[in-house]
Amino acid sequence: MLNYFEIESLNDAKKVVRLLKDYKAILFDLDDTLISREVAVNHIFSMILDKCYKDVKHSVKNDMLQTFKEYDKRKYGLSDKVQVVESFFDEFPPQYRIMSSNIQDFWDTNFPRCFSVDQNTVDIVNTLKMQYKVAIITNGTVKRQKAKLIKTNLYNYFDTVLISDEVGFRKPDKRIFDLALNRLNVRPDETLFVGDDLEKDIAGCQNANMKGIWFNPHTNKNDTEITPFAEVNSFDRLLSLKYGIDYFKKQNGK
Repeated sequence: MLNYFEIESLNDAKKVVRLLKDYKAILFDLDDTLISREVAVNHIFSMILDKCYKDVKHSVKNDMLQTFKEYDKRKYGLSDKVQVVESFFDEFPPQYRIMSSNIQDFWDTNFPRCFSVDQNTVDIVNTLKMQYKVAIITNGTVKRQKAKLIKTNLYNYFDTVLISDEVGFRKPDKRIFDLALNRLNVRPDETLFVGDDLEKDIAGCQNANMKGIWFNPHTNKNDTEITPFAEVNSFDRLLSLKYGIDYFKKQNGK
């Protein structure tokens, strides 16, 4: 497995140039790759805390946040978030309880507003667009994923975006990757896919004969039998092709 975006020497720069010169497209996962879902969950938890609780001690607040995250992870990727909030309320009874019939609307309205995109990510994607076609493949409902894309303005930076509920296939189904290739008019061997989920993103794109780069910012251990083409733990290093190319040109006086 490669870790090729650590540009520290001329040889490293040459490797980057050789590695990527034959690729024509780079595809990306959305949640926890281009944007941080964890940060967004923290934000919506704070909204629920402000709306439903009073005078919560800091130590208790931390316990509540961790419990909220655990319930959310159990239902990650599913459209129904009522059980997430209801289970949390059962464990930590609030002063004001959002009615069960209103929870889904509350989540769908507010959660997309909790997302933001790092300007450095936008700058790097724009740099890559100068040489590659770029696309997003994301699992989720059309309403929720489109709201995130609009909030972060990411629609404007990519050649195409595929949302699972809109196209009828979900990662790791190879058909959603095949559809992206058709839209971009590129071959699998000309395409890289970048994502944080080993099973949905990496194994999924490998089923479509693409090479998968595992975005692993928390340096989680890979306990699966899935072998990514490469692993990186920093988004700017992952995407900064210009580091290698610029370094290569500088050392060669170009």
